[in-house]
Amino acid sequence: MQQSASTARKSRLCLLTLAGALSVSFAIHGVSAQAFTAATPRREAADETKAAPAPEPKKAEVIVLRAEKLIVRPGHVIEGGSVLVENGIITQVGTIVTPPEGAREIKGAVICAGFIDPWSVFGVDGESAAEQRTSPAVATSDSLDGYVDPRLRKDLLRAGITSLRTQIGVLARTSGTSSSLRLHPTLPLDQVMLSDETCLSMTLGVRMNGGGSDPFERLSDVERLAGMISQGEAYALDRIEFNHEMAEWVKKIAEKQKELDEGFKKAKKDRDKEVADAKEKGKEFKEKEFKEDKPPKVPKVDLDKAVLSRVAEGRIPLVVEVHRSSQLRALISATEGFTRLRLIIAGGTDALDVAPDLVRRRIPVLVWPQPLGTTTVPEMERYDLALAGRLQAAGVTVLLGSGGRAPYATRELPLMAQLAIGNGLSREAAFSALTLGAARAFDLDHRVGSVEFGKDADLLVLDGEPLAGATRIQYVLSRGDVVITPEDR
Repeated sequence: MQQSASTARKSRLCLLTLAGALSVSFAIHGVSAQAFTAATPRREAADETKAAPAPEPKKAEVIVLRAEKLIVRPGHVIEGGSVLVENGIITQVGTIVTPPEGAREIKGAVICAGFIDPWSVFGVDGESAAEQRTSPAVATSDSLDGYVDPRLRKDLLRAGITSLRTQIGVLARTSGTSSSLRLHPTLPLDQVMLSDETCLSMTLGVRMNGGGSDPFERLSDVERLAGMISQGEAYALDRIEFNHEMAEWVKKIAEKQKELDEGFKKAKKDRDKEVADAKEKGKEFKEKEFKEDKPPKVPKVDLDKAVLSRVAEGRIPLVVEVHRSSQLRALISATEGFTRLRLIIAGGTDALDVAPDLVRRRIPVLVWPQPLGTTTVPEMERYDLALAGRLQAAGVTVLLGSGGRAPYATRELPLMAQLAIGNGLSREAAFSALTLGAARAFDLDHRVGSVEFGKDADLLVLDGEPLAGATRIQYVLSRGDVVITPEDR
């Protein structure tokens, strides 16, 4: 027996040695031992091993957040408020919130909605961001980089940025349609898309090589932009007319069919009589030709004009980066007749010169509050950090963005907002610009931008007032997942 046991131990040792050698060999040749094992039939009977039970799906964490101050939305605060989050959605908001048993509790001084960067290039590969040959139908969603390092996404989350609008061809004349994304350190892009067609973006007088355009080219750019919107409007009208004509044609065909059905017996009797008469007279009977009304001609499909039609109809906003007074005036004048157009000015260095028109037309200005002295395009040489505050004082709706130039500038957006506050923008206006204001401008307010029932739980828990210099973010929730904690600071 001892000899048998010894022999068995030696056999097992030989097998282990062989398995180790095979693993090394497989690793060298790029083949996993697991793959080899899976492809090799086992000698044991099938009933000797049982399949491992399938892992249970991860249950969404139920979280109750309590704060001394709950900012539901700009201008609406609940003292001693609480928020209940279930399955990533806000299900209760108020002073009395009763969580189910086992819910995780998070406390803080202030709770508010996560910040939004409405002018970013984060998540877009470098080549696409610099592309100049884009057109209206080119979609940013097709150029998203699915391999952005989760640590970089966490950097943005640490700053309180929970979602952003990103785009390709940032300085192209027509940048194509942009996308809005939620930031999450681990979820794939197809699970964080808030909108794959947030708006159409264009530029006037801004060039990638740093050189501006001459005055004549600037004005021709405005005419070209207005012409494109006109084409979109005409395309939309063609579709409307086609749909109307098609409905009329279908109605006529139905009426004709009813008429034929009702007169079928009489028509058959008349035909039989005509056939008999022709036979009696020795003549050939000829069937009467039936001419059916032709359906209306289907308009030619043009993907670029289709996007422009949605812009002209106001279904998606048009964001135009423009800085000089002459172009701002020309743009406002050229788009006056498009009553449904939802125009947003990006940059707007000289926007104060046209502030009354902006207020009258309800055109927001998306300001890039970059630090003074930062190298930028020539069109922004007269830019002043006080622009956002002065526009607010003039009654213009102000949004704040990181400029759409550098991917990681989004991380600095709260700091840029503080610079704008220090130069005249009210703290409440800055907070609105980074939350509900941005969400409304880009049709995301049904999901993000405020702490309200039914919205996605993209939330911040802070130790002080939002955008105050000494305030630190303690927790960040991305659709109900706690992605930043005090230990991540």
